[in-house]
Amino acid sequence: MEATVPDERPSVEGPATFREVFDQREFRAVFTAGALSWVGDYVAKAAVTLLVYQQTSSVALSAAAFAVSYLPWLLGGPLLAALAERYPYRRVMVACDVIRMALMLLIAIPNLPVPAVLVLIFAATLANPPSQAAKSALMPQILTGDRLVVGLSLNGSVGQAAQVVGYLLGAAVAAIDPALALLINALTFAVSALIVRLGVRDRAPLMTTAHRSHLLRETGQGFQIVFGTPVLRAIAVLVFSAMLFSIVPEGLAAAWANQDAGGDLDAGVAQAVIMVANPVGFILGGLLVSRLFGPTRRLALMRPLAVFAPLVLVPALFDPSPLVVALLAALCGFAVAGMLPMANGLFVQALPAEFRARAFGVMATGVQVTQGLAVLVTGLLAERFAIPMVVGWWSAAGVLLMMVAALRWPDRQTVDGAIATASAANAGAPTNPEGPDTPAAGGTAPGTGPQAAEGRRRHAVT
Repeated sequence: MEATVPDERPSVEGPATFREVFDQREFRAVFTAGALSWVGDYVAKAAVTLLVYQQTSSVALSAAAFAVSYLPWLLGGPLLAALAERYPYRRVMVACDVIRMALMLLIAIPNLPVPAVLVLIFAATLANPPSQAAKSALMPQILTGDRLVVGLSLNGSVGQAAQVVGYLLGAAVAAIDPALALLINALTFAVSALIVRLGVRDRAPLMTTAHRSHLLRETGQGFQIVFGTPVLRAIAVLVFSAMLFSIVPEGLAAAWANQDAGGDLDAGVAQAVIMVANPVGFILGGLLVSRLFGPTRRLALMRPLAVFAPLVLVPALFDPSPLVVALLAALCGFAVAGMLPMANGLFVQALPAEFRARAFGVMATGVQVTQGLAVLVTGLLAERFAIPMVVGWWSAAGVLLMMVAALRWPDRQTVDGAIATASAANAGAPTNPEGPDTPAAGGTAPGTGPQAAEGRRRHAVT
């Protein structure tokens, strides 16, 4: 049965509804499993930092226990994501959950030496890049058209909600027994693996053994397809720029709250309010924009929202109170969440299916590196200048950067051409022998065994 290729242009009809998205059985499984593992991750972060501090009384080691979870993205995120392209996405997600479950059980062993804890955390987080890349590549195989955009909004919102819930739950449970929090995390991974195994249909990998090359070369192809395709490159610049500025209030929240002299809030409460504001704004933005506006309007709003995200933080120059800072951070999160799902949906449409895991690995790594760099640079600047001045001027520079990115956005002909090229390649992929695959968003029809993959790959990366 041949997969059909629907119109790539944004529909003039109303947006897909949450009910339509949740009617998809496989999406419900991926959504639930992701929420569980995300909550467990943040519970573990809170628990591990406290566990290390209790054993060592060292703030530096406690911070290292938190920061080590980001190292896999910095050291080999795209390489690990490329690995996910070689195997069925469901198998990758299940295997990563099982590995993380086993390692969390080891970390929960009483009186484990701190170096061993750090090594095990690092090993557990090595599973994050391939797991997230496989999940991102699987989503377009489950949801079609505007349902994909709404599904991405829901996933992004639940990820932010999981961060808030996980940190609060982790801190509460860890205060009683850090090992118990780690056991809860292990349980979330076990349940997540079971849900994905039972709720997601197995699909053969797009990259067969015959079409594999060296893993480093395959990773390089992921970078080449993202930064060598004008439309994908434009989306990457927009997303990375948004991350470069939206994370700053959250990253500087502790110092900002403690340096505020005239605020009505306790420093600890002020820090919590500032840190939670961006995720809360992100949740509201993702849900409301995807629900209230149709695909055409969301596409039109994407670039204005990208400019608005840093613009709303410029008033930090006037040294507002922590509550006002939180409001600004929430508005920034709202704007970012409003533009990201549409950017992701367009990214999927212009991306050949066999590059999905690798391309999403490149994007996820870029987001992690960009956020870390932004916090590091603004933190160093805040050592010499007042935090409100740093955030305000940093955000003003962000407005200029976003305006340049918006003005240099590819024209409609270029966008349509990229989508048409990707759709032609994806439509040529054969269907799953076990049954026809669901056409992906934007007309992609990801199959399971690309006999013609090598020819399409050469065309796509040149």
